[in-house]
Amino acid sequence: MEKSIPIHPSVRLERADGTTRSGIWLVALGAALWGMDPLFRILLLKHLTSAQIVLFEHLLLLVYAVPVLWLNHKELRGLAVRHVLALLFISWGGSAIATIIFTSAFAYGNPNAVLLLQKLQPLFAILMARLLLKEKLPALFPLLLVMALAGTYLLTFGWSIPAGLSEIAAVSGLLSIGAAALWGGSTVMGRLLLNKMQFETVTALRFACALPLLFMTTWLEGDKVRLPGGTFDWLAVSGNLLLQAAFPGLLSLLLYYRGLAGTKASYATLAELLFPAVGVLINWLVFQQTVTFVQIAGFLLIWFMLFSLSRQR
Repeated sequence: MEKSIPIHPSVRLERADGTTRSGIWLVALGAALWGMDPLFRILLLKHLTSAQIVLFEHLLLLVYAVPVLWLNHKELRGLAVRHVLALLFISWGGSAIATIIFTSAFAYGNPNAVLLLQKLQPLFAILMARLLLKEKLPALFPLLLVMALAGTYLLTFGWSIPAGLSEIAAVSGLLSIGAAALWGGSTVMGRLLLNKMQFETVTALRFACALPLLFMTTWLEGDKVRLPGGTFDWLAVSGNLLLQAAFPGLLSLLLYYRGLAGTKASYATLAELLFPAVGVLINWLVFQQTVTFVQIAGFLLIWFMLFSLSRQR
């Protein structure tokens, strides 16, 4: 019989198997909000670099993080070394370093090969969840994993085979695999932290602890902020930055960590694959990019996988 993992009392809503019925869908909804990122980032990139956008976003999110950490400061007492390392992993590794090396991978090699290797993220998360959290996988889980990977492949490439697969062993491939490992590991480390503290505290710590590294990255980058010219541009940039921080930033992570508190990390990493599905949908609705029948099939595969996961016992 599988040993259940203790969860903070404030989120103890699990079923007999240690998961909540709504947990999978909360994780999926959080991942779906990440898919809204291009709606705000496109305009921002005309004035700011990626590192500057993330830095300003985290500075705005201090409005949330500081009061939460003040109110919940007792939860920070008695943190074990593993909790501190997990916190550094999700804030520095998952938020900052993974994004940097993933972006660098595109500069070194074929973009299709880089994107293809990101489909390895669930495999890293499942392996780490088995080793660190001792999660036991159900009998049908391998089938659901194949279904999820097939769905994201169809969303990304359709029936075609991406070119440049020989670059997997090159620098770009290694960087892309490193990013996938960090993002997959962040799911597991976040689940570990939720055994110790509330999901609101984990979210606040992720924002606050990432700031030192983001300041250093932005300073080393050396690019000056390209300030908008007129009043309208100021309002547009400021509004987009606020929306970026509020929806793909704060709300998405609150939903994600709330769902993760009652969901196995190995399940949650598959629910996160709703992110590319929403990205395709937004490209179709907002940017008028054609959606093919094969992409719709991939989208339906991911939804069926999520429905099946939510019913797992």
